[in-house]
Amino acid sequence: MSLQIGFLLFPQVQQLDLTGPYDVLASLPDVQVHLVWKDLAPVTASTGLVLQPTTTFDECPALDVICIPGGSGVGTLMEDEVTLSFIKAQAATARYVTSVCTGSLVLGAAGLLKGKRATTHWAYHELLKPLGAIAVQDRVVRDGNLLTGGGITAGIDFALTLAAELFGEDTAQLVQLQLEYAPAPPFASGSPDTAPTAVLEDARLRAAQSLEQRTVITERAAARL
Repeated sequence: MSLQIGFLLFPQVQQLDLTGPYDVLASLPDVQVHLVWKDLAPVTASTGLVLQPTTTFDECPALDVICIPGGSGVGTLMEDEVTLSFIKAQAATARYVTSVCTGSLVLGAAGLLKGKRATTHWAYHELLKPLGAIAVQDRVVRDGNLLTGGGITAGIDFALTLAAELFGEDTAQLVQLQLEYAPAPPFASGSPDTAPTAVLEDARLRAAQSLEQRTVITERAAARL
Protein backbone atom coordinates (compact mmCIF):
# COMPACT_ATOMS: atom_id res chain seq x y z
CA MET A 1 0.00 0.00 0.00
CA SER A 2 1.27 3.47 -0.88
CA LEU A 3 2.61 5.73 1.83
CA GLN A 4 -0.01 8.40 2.51
CA ILE A 5 1.39 11.92 2.88
CA GLY A 6 -0.87 14.89 3.56
CA PHE A 7 -0.12 18.62 3.43
CA LEU A 8 -2.58 21.00 5.01
CA LEU A 9 -3.64 23.55 2.40
CA PHE A 10 -5.28 26.72 3.64
CA PRO A 11 -5.94 30.34 2.62
CA GLN A 12 -2.78 32.48 2.79
CA VAL A 13 -0.41 29.53 3.02
CA GLN A 14 3.22 30.36 2.21
CA GLN A 15 3.44 28.43 -1.03
CA LEU A 16 7.13 27.52 -0.79
CA ASP A 17 6.53 26.08 2.70
CA LEU A 18 4.30 23.61 0.90
CA THR A 19 5.68 23.24 -2.61
CA GLY A 20 9.32 22.82 -1.57
CA PRO A 21 8.76 19.72 0.57
CA TYR A 22 5.96 18.60 -1.74
CA ASP A 23 8.40 18.28 -4.64
CA VAL A 24 10.80 16.26 -2.50
CA LEU A 25 8.25 13.88 -1.00
CA ALA A 26 6.21 13.46 -4.19
CA SER A 27 9.42 12.30 -5.90
CA LEU A 28 9.71 9.29 -3.58
CA PRO A 29 8.64 5.80 -4.71
CA ASP A 30 5.17 4.48 -3.94
CA VAL A 31 3.74 7.51 -2.20
CA GLN A 32 0.38 9.25 -2.51
CA VAL A 33 0.44 12.94 -1.65
CA HIS A 34 -2.69 14.83 -0.66
CA LEU A 35 -3.45 18.55 -0.40
CA VAL A 36 -6.05 18.65 2.34
CA TRP A 37 -8.55 21.35 3.20
CA LYS A 38 -12.15 21.71 4.37
CA ASP A 39 -13.48 21.71 0.81
CA LEU A 40 -12.22 21.43 -2.75
CA ALA A 41 -12.47 25.11 -3.69
CA PRO A 42 -9.22 26.65 -4.97
CA VAL A 43 -7.07 28.26 -2.27
CA THR A 44 -5.02 31.41 -2.74
CA ALA A 45 -1.53 31.42 -1.21
CA SER A 46 -0.05 34.46 0.52
CA THR A 47 1.73 35.62 -2.64
CA GLY A 48 -1.24 35.03 -4.94
CA LEU A 49 -0.57 31.55 -6.33
CA VAL A 50 -3.79 29.56 -6.59
CA LEU A 51 -3.63 25.95 -5.38
CA GLN A 52 -6.19 23.17 -5.64
CA PRO A 53 -7.01 20.86 -2.72
CA THR A 54 -7.16 17.18 -3.66
CA THR A 55 -9.20 15.94 -0.71
CA THR A 56 -11.22 17.21 2.23
CA PHE A 57 -10.93 16.65 5.96
CA ASP A 58 -13.86 14.24 5.79
CA GLU A 59 -12.49 12.25 2.84
CA CYS A 60 -8.80 12.25 3.74
CA PRO A 61 -7.38 8.77 4.42
CA ALA A 62 -5.36 7.98 7.52
CA LEU A 63 -2.01 9.66 6.90
CA ASP A 64 1.42 8.20 7.48
CA VAL A 65 2.85 11.73 7.36
CA ILE A 66 0.96 14.92 8.12
CA CYS A 67 2.68 18.21 7.35
CA ILE A 68 1.52 21.68 8.34
CA PRO A 69 3.12 24.50 6.32
CA GLY A 70 3.18 28.08 7.55
CA GLY A 71 2.10 31.37 6.09
CA SER A 72 0.17 34.50 6.95
CA GLY A 73 -2.96 32.39 7.43
CA VAL A 74 -1.68 30.44 10.44
CA GLY A 75 -3.16 32.84 12.98
CA THR A 76 -6.65 31.94 11.87
CA LEU A 77 -5.80 28.22 11.93
CA MET A 78 -4.53 28.43 15.50
CA GLU A 79 -8.09 29.20 16.62
CA ASP A 80 -9.96 27.06 14.09
CA GLU A 81 -11.34 24.12 16.07
CA VAL A 82 -12.35 22.18 12.94
CA THR A 83 -8.81 22.31 11.57
CA LEU A 84 -7.18 21.64 14.94
CA SER A 85 -9.44 18.63 15.51
CA PHE A 86 -8.51 17.22 12.10
CA ILE A 87 -4.80 17.65 12.83
CA LYS A 88 -5.08 16.03 16.25
CA ALA A 89 -7.03 13.07 14.88
CA GLN A 90 -4.51 12.43 12.10
CA ALA A 91 -1.53 12.98 14.39
CA ALA A 92 -2.79 10.31 16.77
CA THR A 93 -2.04 7.56 14.23
CA ALA A 94 0.54 9.14 11.86
CA ARG A 95 4.07 7.78 11.72
CA TYR A 96 5.40 11.33 11.46
CA VAL A 97 3.87 14.63 12.54
CA THR A 98 5.63 17.50 10.80
CA SER A 99 5.62 21.19 10.03
CA VAL A 100 7.47 23.83 8.06
CA CYS A 101 8.06 27.41 9.20
CA THR A 102 5.18 28.80 11.30
CA GLY A 103 3.17 25.66 10.74
CA SER A 104 4.72 24.53 14.03
CA LEU A 105 2.63 27.17 15.80
CA VAL A 106 -0.48 25.40 14.54
CA LEU A 107 0.84 22.10 15.90
CA GLY A 108 1.43 23.92 19.16
CA ALA A 109 -2.12 25.27 19.22
CA ALA A 110 -3.30 21.69 18.74
CA GLY A 111 -1.35 20.68 21.85
CA LEU A 112 1.19 18.62 19.93
CA LEU A 113 4.37 20.43 20.99
CA LYS A 114 4.14 20.01 24.76
CA GLY A 115 7.57 19.04 26.05
CA LYS A 116 8.83 18.58 22.48
CA ARG A 117 11.87 20.09 20.80
CA ALA A 118 10.76 22.17 17.83
CA THR A 119 11.69 25.05 15.55
CA THR A 120 9.99 27.64 13.37
CA HIS A 121 10.79 30.77 11.36
CA TRP A 122 13.38 32.89 13.19
CA ALA A 123 11.05 35.90 13.45
CA TYR A 124 8.47 33.93 15.47
CA HIS A 125 10.75 31.65 17.47
CA GLU A 126 9.74 33.22 20.79
CA LEU A 127 6.17 31.97 20.30
CA LEU A 128 7.13 28.30 20.65
CA LYS A 129 7.74 28.33 24.40
CA PRO A 130 4.25 29.56 25.39
CA LEU A 131 2.83 26.61 23.43
CA GLY A 132 4.81 24.17 25.55
CA ALA A 133 7.66 23.53 23.12
CA ILE A 134 11.38 23.42 23.80
CA ALA A 135 12.52 25.97 21.22
CA VAL A 136 15.58 24.96 19.20
CA GLN A 137 17.17 27.24 16.62
CA ASP A 138 18.11 24.63 14.04
CA ARG A 139 17.03 24.26 10.44
CA VAL A 140 15.49 20.84 11.08
CA VAL A 141 14.59 19.52 14.53
CA ARG A 142 13.48 16.01 15.39
CA ASP A 143 11.90 14.83 18.63
CA GLY A 144 10.56 11.28 18.32
CA ASN A 145 8.08 11.23 15.45
CA LEU A 146 7.86 15.04 15.43
CA LEU A 147 9.90 16.79 12.71
CA THR A 148 9.81 20.55 12.37
CA GLY A 149 11.54 22.69 9.77
CA GLY A 150 12.65 26.30 10.10
CA GLY A 151 11.58 29.13 7.85
CA ILE A 152 10.32 28.53 4.31
CA THR A 153 13.32 27.17 2.38
CA ALA A 154 14.19 24.93 5.33
CA GLY A 155 11.20 22.89 4.18
CA ILE A 156 13.40 21.30 1.53
CA ASP A 157 16.01 20.31 4.12
CA PHE A 158 13.24 18.96 6.34
CA ALA A 159 11.75 16.93 3.50
CA LEU A 160 15.10 15.40 2.53
CA THR A 161 15.67 14.49 6.19
CA LEU A 162 12.27 12.82 6.27
CA ALA A 163 12.90 11.11 2.94
CA ALA A 164 16.03 9.51 4.40
CA GLU A 165 13.99 8.33 7.39
CA LEU A 166 11.36 6.79 5.15
CA PHE A 167 13.41 5.31 2.31
CA GLY A 168 17.07 5.53 3.28
CA GLU A 169 19.84 8.01 2.55
CA ASP A 170 20.54 6.74 -0.98
CA THR A 171 16.98 7.46 -2.09
CA ALA A 172 17.00 10.86 -0.39
CA GLN A 173 20.29 11.76 -2.07
CA LEU A 174 18.92 10.66 -5.44
CA VAL A 175 15.95 13.02 -5.02
CA GLN A 176 18.31 15.82 -3.96
CA LEU A 177 20.38 15.28 -7.10
CA GLN A 178 17.31 15.11 -9.34
CA LEU A 179 16.15 18.44 -7.91
CA GLU A 180 19.71 19.82 -8.19
CA TYR A 181 19.40 21.06 -4.64
CA ALA A 182 22.85 22.54 -4.05
CA PRO A 183 22.22 25.96 -2.48
CA ALA A 184 24.77 28.63 -3.30
CA PRO A 185 22.99 31.92 -2.53
CA PRO A 186 24.48 35.17 -3.82
CA PHE A 187 24.29 36.76 -0.35
CA ALA A 188 24.92 35.61 3.22
CA SER A 189 21.65 37.12 4.40
CA GLY A 190 19.62 33.95 4.89
CA SER A 191 19.99 33.95 8.67
CA PRO A 192 19.76 36.59 11.41
CA ASP A 193 23.26 35.51 12.42
CA THR A 194 24.79 36.43 9.08
CA ALA A 195 22.57 39.17 7.64
CA PRO A 196 23.85 42.77 7.74
CA THR A 197 22.51 44.70 10.72
CA ALA A 198 20.47 47.11 8.59
CA VAL A 199 18.86 44.24 6.68
CA LEU A 200 18.01 42.41 9.90
CA GLU A 201 16.49 45.54 11.43
CA ASP A 202 14.37 46.07 8.33
CA ALA A 203 13.20 42.45 8.37
CA ARG A 204 12.27 42.69 12.07
CA LEU A 205 10.36 45.89 11.39
CA ARG A 206 8.43 44.26 8.55
CA ALA A 207 7.54 41.30 10.78
CA ALA A 208 6.64 43.38 13.85
CA GLN A 209 2.92 43.74 13.21
CA SER A 210 2.53 40.06 12.36
CA LEU A 211 4.53 39.08 15.45
CA GLU A 212 2.33 41.28 17.64
CA GLN A 213 -0.85 39.75 16.22
CA ARG A 214 0.46 36.19 16.55
CA THR A 215 1.64 36.83 20.08
CA VAL A 216 -1.92 37.67 21.10
CA ILE A 217 -3.25 34.58 19.31
CA THR A 218 -0.54 32.40 20.86
CA GLU A 219 -1.44 33.64 24.33
CA ARG A 220 -5.06 32.70 23.74
CA ALA A 221 -4.05 29.31 22.32
CA ALA A 222 -1.72 28.66 25.27
CA ALA A 223 -4.50 29.46 27.71
CA ARG A 224 -6.66 26.75 26.14
CA LEU A 225 -3.99 24.04 26.36
